[in-house]
Amino acid sequence: MKMWMKKIAVAFVAVMTLGLYIPPIHMDAETEDGREPIHDAGLSNETLATGTILTDTETHAENEPDLKGDTDYVQLLTDKAIEQTIAKLGPKITEKVEDDFMESILPAMESVLETVLTEAGEDALPYYAITEEPAKGVGERIFHVYDFHNEKDVARFDVRRDNRPQEGYWFNFHYHLSADNFEYHHEIGEIYWNKNMPPKWMS
Repeated sequence: MKMWMKKIAVAFVAVMTLGLYIPPIHMDAETEDGREPIHDAGLSNETLATGTILTDTETHAENEPDLKGDTDYVQLLTDKAIEQTIAKLGPKITEKVEDDFMESILPAMESVLETVLTEAGEDALPYYAITEEPAKGVGERIFHVYDFHNEKDVARFDVRRDNRPQEGYWFNFHYHLSADNFEYHHEIGEIYWNKNMPPKWMS
């Protein structure tokens, strides 16, 4: 009976401590350009988990993020916005309106987004993000530009379906700004679909 209790106790301790000890990972591989090998000294578990390793010149005091580095935040956010817009349209719609979208809507959208981000200033951009939840079905939302520092939307980009009598369906791309409390409708452009009802967004 004592042996049975010992086995239960050992199993219980093993389960309770599972994952609490992480053995050190030694990284002595040499770099391709002949520089000193990368060592694991001083790396946190978080750094190892994310795969991000900073050289001495990239390490900042007290592990603060480099908010004023060489990162092109405008380009990163613009790329994400384009990705969200394509996702919003969905394959069925994109297949038929891709040329018009690439020629007229996309350049205008990029220009507006660049203006919004440039006006925010370099210090604010590291706190900006593009939302990742376009509205499905017939909802208008494509993406929002969100300011995490102030916890608010800065701009909202939408696309609306307009059914015009004897013309058919149009996709109206527009945006709203926090500067006017999102009340005004700022035009980006339109794409004609046809007289048949278009598929739902993201379909």
